[in-house]
Amino acid sequence: MPNRLKFLVLASLMAASAAIAHTNVKDPTVRAWMHNMMQIAEATKILGSMAKGETAFDADVASDTAQRIAEGLDRIPALFEVPATDPTSEALPTIWTDWDRFVELSREARQIAAAIQIATEDDLRVALKSIGGSCSACHEDYRE
Repeated sequence: MPNRLKFLVLASLMAASAAIAHTNVKDPTVRAWMHNMMQIAEATKILGSMAKGETAFDADVASDTAQRIAEGLDRIPALFEVPATDPTSEALPTIWTDWDRFVELSREARQIAAAIQIATEDDLRVALKSIGGSCSACHEDYRE
């Protein structure tokens, strides 16, 4: 099976599992942001799988996946603009009391992901480190 087809199958399965995991979320706003975050996480796992050698490295798939991460990161400010809560959410209320910094961190993460160029496995490892660092910076303050 060609790598692109494998990627599409894997991405579809991940999206389906994320949708099932969010069925207990009552608030549609929370469901939307959780879905977006799961898509970012699943895309990051695809890159991680390549970096670990669990799946074959494919520069086109890696670059497409990095772009998907950037697109998901770009949606974060709009998705979180309205404060919302749900018992299943890991989002902390400090998102809305420290809104400007939250938005700044999400935009910085998006810029990092959008600038990534993956042509080699070394590029992939550097990209994962950059993405991971930018995600961690936000999760440290705004996620349980």
